[in-house]
Amino acid sequence: MMKKIYMLFLLLPCLWGCKKIFDLKPVDKMTPETVFNTEKGLELYTNSFYNASQIFPQADQIYKHDFTSDNLSDLGAVNNVSTYLQSGFDSNQASGWDWGPLRNINYFLENYNNPSISQEARNHYGGLARLFRAWFYYNMVKKFGDVPWYSKTLSDTDPDLYKARDPRKLVMDSVLADLNFACTNIRVAKNTSSSRITRNVALALKSRICLFEGTMRKYHPQLQLSGSANDFLREAADAADKVMTSGMYKVYNTNNPAKDYRALFVSENPVTDEVMLAVVYNNTLRRWHSSNWWFTSATYGSRWSLTKDFINSYQMLNGARFTEQSGYATMNFMQETQNRDRRLEQTIRMGNYARSNGTLAATDFGYSYTGYQPIKYTLDDSGLDGKAESYNSIPVVRYAEVLLNYAEAKAELGEFTSAEWDKSIRLLRQRGGITNAVMPASMDTYYQQEFFPGITNSAIIEIRKERAIELVAEGFRYYDLIRWKAGNLLQKPFKGMYVPAMNTTMDLNSDGKPDVSFVTARPSNPVAGVVYYIINGGSSQLTEGTKGNLLWLSNVTKVFDERRYFYPIPLDQVVLSGENVKQNPGWLPLTP
Repeated sequence: MMKKIYMLFLLLPCLWGCKKIFDLKPVDKMTPETVFNTEKGLELYTNSFYNASQIFPQADQIYKHDFTSDNLSDLGAVNNVSTYLQSGFDSNQASGWDWGPLRNINYFLENYNNPSISQEARNHYGGLARLFRAWFYYNMVKKFGDVPWYSKTLSDTDPDLYKARDPRKLVMDSVLADLNFACTNIRVAKNTSSSRITRNVALALKSRICLFEGTMRKYHPQLQLSGSANDFLREAADAADKVMTSGMYKVYNTNNPAKDYRALFVSENPVTDEVMLAVVYNNTLRRWHSSNWWFTSATYGSRWSLTKDFINSYQMLNGARFTEQSGYATMNFMQETQNRDRRLEQTIRMGNYARSNGTLAATDFGYSYTGYQPIKYTLDDSGLDGKAESYNSIPVVRYAEVLLNYAEAKAELGEFTSAEWDKSIRLLRQRGGITNAVMPASMDTYYQQEFFPGITNSAIIEIRKERAIELVAEGFRYYDLIRWKAGNLLQKPFKGMYVPAMNTTMDLNSDGKPDVSFVTARPSNPVAGVVYYIINGGSSQLTEGTKGNLLWLSNVTKVFDERRYFYPIPLDQVVLSGENVKQNPGWLPLTP
């Protein structure tokens, strides 16, 4: 019965938008009058927004989870270069111009304001609807740029159905208005399961959206909106500050720097000290996902493996920069992973990482292309590696991100001081076991030159570095590069660990057992337990021929040009609109 009711809510806008169907008797006696006449009806209707939004992927939509969405980034190697970064990609291959979820939201907003329901309740559920509308438009704008703004439901004969795209300013000002209403009216009480949106969650999402828009306007002068960049940055900082001063959340820290960070990503129940919103899974209820399979399989996932340049960015435990050590570039795996920020050992396989049976598990080169295999989201039970039965909850919004949003917005506004550092970045580094986590007095020249040579503000460099480390594999990196106008980093080679010599076995975790050997051909008498990584001179190479850093797919050209800061409008949608919807600059073909 409940399943039927839930499906009805998803269909209501379509059912009631057509008179012929409207005249039919409604299934299970649910009608607009009964839905919109009670607070319970409003609650049931707004529940439909969660699964229809991109905030909460459904259980079977594994590919939409945050742990897969950093595949398109500069931080990790994958099994194939994305088609989006190849020269042949065009608007015929584009997708995503989907407005279905918006209609469901607008229908609710046109009908929910029944005076028989208390004003507070109406404002709360109206705030939820407007937050979801803001989130919908945020995702459309960051992908396509200018999009049409719709604040009403449309019939199949409405002349606005294929109207031209509205200016970015109009759309994002409307998004901000929705966010402000949501952050004023959604109920404050903390949700103890981290599965429902509250006012602080809305504020956190506002900080994310406004930071995106403020930095887009600052670093993309072609938008001709740089004069209002600081307005959005101020909104981002203020929204984050409200979460920080609410006292409801904190950085999860039990003074166990070897476990606290990863606990956020492998716990069955969300760690509600820090995790503000999560997709909740449960082994007893058989609500599962596939993170173990994704991060251990040579065939199922993308074999996403972190890059050497990114690994270099992790600090030493004493707060010193790893790249300021003599010989850092040619250290072997065991040497380079010693005495580092403890988040590193909770992000990749290294040191004494073991599976649940106590067996030490070094990097599996049957999976990893670079030597840096992620464990951030994987459960230690190897029995889960070949099936979609992982049950750890997946964070969607964390307090750590709020701190990072706050720090970045303040730095971009020119208001970042050591006091701001202490209440944001310092807390994250201390959780990682860094003993001298004070604000650095000098520029990290390695990180600056390797990633952002155009940035001369040392605080911004440190914050961007910290953001990459803290939020790795959580789905932020691609659009961080887009908003910073740093898409050129997507062309970087997939560079891995340093290999001192070929045809030599290597023990990666000092357990006395060899793990890998780099060869041109598998030997006739292989050593048991050793993975033989084939250096073929094409897809796999070493930077110095018979030694050096691993290079993966360096024989494939990756392209990121100016037009790729905005995704192309799918060609069929341009045609259906009678070309009222204009194609983004540079994308061809413009006609069939």
